[in-house]
Amino acid sequence: MVRHLVMWRLKDHAHGNDKAVNARLFREKLEALAGRIPGLLRIEVGIDFSCTAASFDVVLYSEFTDRKALAGYQIHPLHEEVKTFIIEASEDRVVVDYED
Repeated sequence: MVRHLVMWRLKDHAHGNDKAVNARLFREKLEALAGRIPGLLRIEVGIDFSCTAASFDVVLYSEFTDRKALAGYQIHPLHEEVKTFIIEASEDRVVVDYED
């Protein structure tokens, strides 16, 4: 199994929304991918409440059957649509992919 974790810091304003609205939209758009992309077993999105200087605003936790499924997710048209929204709304991103 492959786990894919991503954290974003969001811009204060993007898409005509403030950071809080865009964080909720991140969650809605990403979690809507559940059951729609082959090999995606689990997807969960959390929104930070601590709001410290070290915090990121949104975290994605997802599980895939294998590396091939993760690679397919990255280029899947439904993910590409979400990614377009995310790129415009975020200012920083970190990723960790690992398997067990």
